[in-house]
Amino acid sequence: MKVILIEDVKSIGSMGDVVDIKEGFARNFLFPKKLARAAVGSNLKIIEDIKRKKVIAALKEKKEAELLKSKISDISLTITVEAGDDDKLFGSVTSQDVANAFEQEGLLIDKKKIILEEHIKKLGVYQIPVKLHPEVSGEVKVWVVKK
Repeated sequence: MKVILIEDVKSIGSMGDVVDIKEGFARNFLFPKKLARAAVGSNLKIIEDIKRKKVIAALKEKKEAELLKSKISDISLTITVEAGDDDKLFGSVTSQDVANAFEQEGLLIDKKKIILEEHIKKLGVYQIPVKLHPEVSGEVKVWVVKK
């Protein structure tokens, strides 16, 4: 039986693919979970509309990420922490701390998008990469200073 996948299905295909599968699998699993539709003319048109909307949304998301990248590159964040005499921190600066510093600047960046190889444990200036979109990454300058 030929079906059109409405969503990505692991080990079968991705959204919009027309795949040939067994009828029982389609009727008992894919159709009830609304993961696929029968490959007929009207359904093909619906899937084309869904694909087009998805492409437009992806382009919009990428433009927003590029705009955010330009904002991020223009600012520098300051994080004040307690440190000992040898500039070693009591604790460390994590991606959550950097996300909180972004929030103080008026930007909401998820801590999972901030890429720290390891936690910052010394005072100084750091260039921290931020992955805003699968195709767009930026860097922010972070100053870690003593209280």
